[in-house]
Amino acid sequence: MAKEKKVTPLMQQYNAIKIKYPGALLLFRVGDFYETFGEDAIKAAQILGIVLTKRGNGSESETALAGFPHHSLETYLPKLVRAGQRVAICDQLEDPKTTKTIVKRGVTELVTPGVSYNDNIVQQKSNNYLASIFIEKERIGISFLDISTGEF
Repeated sequence: MAKEKKVTPLMQQYNAIKIKYPGALLLFRVGDFYETFGEDAIKAAQILGIVLTKRGNGSESETALAGFPHHSLETYLPKLVRAGQRVAICDQLEDPKTTKTIVKRGVTELVTPGVSYNDNIVQQKSNNYLASIFIEKERIGISFLDISTGEF
């Protein structure tokens, strides 16, 4: 009979959030770092050129790990999105000093190559259009918005 893999409370929380965003690379805030685990860590390390290491090295819960300091998000997020990744940013929703249990975390932003209004991601000095189409039985509507200028 196979031994069940022990999962830490942090990794249980990570897995519960990751399940809600299966197609996204999850940047998971742990203290002063955004960390990625498993397949996300392998992708992030390749795209960003950062070190791929392991969490729980040698233990039953060993998994791939890659991360970067939280203040470097503006540097790394555009690289991930330009590489075609959907990115879910999971932040700490409370101060770790105020809790004796695991810190509450949640996804605060979902950034995709198709719909991003982040100044570090949209192309500067060119138009960045967003289109909307409305279809009803007897009416059709279409609108365009240049998200870089606000022109409608």
